[in-house]
Amino acid sequence: MASTRNLNRFWEWGRKIICVGRNYADHAKELKNAVPAEPVLFLKPPSAYVTEGSSIMVPFYSHNLHHEVELGVVIGKGGTAIPQKAAMDHIAGYALCLDMTARDVQDECKTKGLPWTLAKAFNTSCPVSEFIPKEKIADPGNVKIWLKVNDQLRQEGNTSQMIFSIPFLISYISEIITLEEGDLILTGTPKGVSSVQEHDELQAGIEGIVSMKFRVDRPQ
Repeated sequence: MASTRNLNRFWEWGRKIICVGRNYADHAKELKNAVPAEPVLFLKPPSAYVTEGSSIMVPFYSHNLHHEVELGVVIGKGGTAIPQKAAMDHIAGYALCLDMTARDVQDECKTKGLPWTLAKAFNTSCPVSEFIPKEKIADPGNVKIWLKVNDQLRQEGNTSQMIFSIPFLISYISEIITLEEGDLILTGTPKGVSSVQEHDELQAGIEGIVSMKFRVDRPQ
């Protein structure tokens, strides 16, 4: 049966955001982490979504908020234990995404061996672009993504640098967590993450396909 839900607005009804950490070797190294032998996964709730026109809010408990630009994969057909060879059939499209991270809180969590929830899952921690239909990105394994802060280039990378490919990630994740229509997978960030301040303007893009802008604010 065809879905009546509008994937163009997946952020309004999608039920989960599954994030992959340390999926670019250079980014793992810049944070002094080992390059992983299997994917590092964490979750964001749907309340983390924010779209253009709204601000990214610095959590009141953080003083070191970092940007991480990522290619997001929007699931169009759910499944469990999806084989790698069938994985691309489960994709509806893509979105450019930011994984906003309270780095000071994450560092403390890592030191204490605690989960990263406070560092990764706060409100507005997942800014997203408009939905990008699947046919607009011929090869998601070769996509150039970039991010600027106040017009200065901070991150620039290509999804060809990913340690774990998108079909592998879909298969791996779906063996543990059933994927559903409207779910979003964040596929990791290239090197160049850095701190942003209140009133900064973030601009990010996928070359030739989409760009987006967000302002950073702090709750009054």
